Amino acid sequence: KLPLTVEDILNFGEGNRELFIKSSTYSIIPITVTETGLTISWIFSSDPKSVSFSVVYQESEEAPLDQCKVLIPMTRCNSHKETIRGQVKVRNSGIYMLIFDNTFSRFISKRVFYHLTVKRPVIYDGSDFP
Repeated sequence: KLPLTVEDILNFGEGNRELFIKSSTYSIIPITVTETGLTISWIFSSDPKSVSFSVVYQESEEAPLDQCKVLIPMTRCNSHKETIRGQVKVRNSGIYMLIFDNTFSRFISKRVFYHLTVKRPVIYDGSDFP
């Protein structure tokens, strides 16, 4: 687990981060969000071969795992051939977990290169109206 906050992501910088996922395991990047309306975006690639990816929402750390909501079902990605991009809109505060899964691979460990961004909504207040 690699817990992050929105502030951590806002200070992410331009560079990619690297995640090492051993064969037959998975890694979770939990992002704790307290404000709604944000958009969390990701870009990732893997080396060598593919990984599976999923996004799960958990109301709080105390919430049982069987009450988590799957926002993006576990999907095998050809992230070794193309860069995978996606985003999720934050409708509720809580923990948004990005899951990189390598449990299907019995012998090959993977490296995942990822970049995260958070965008706040632009709220029009009419102040430029004459």
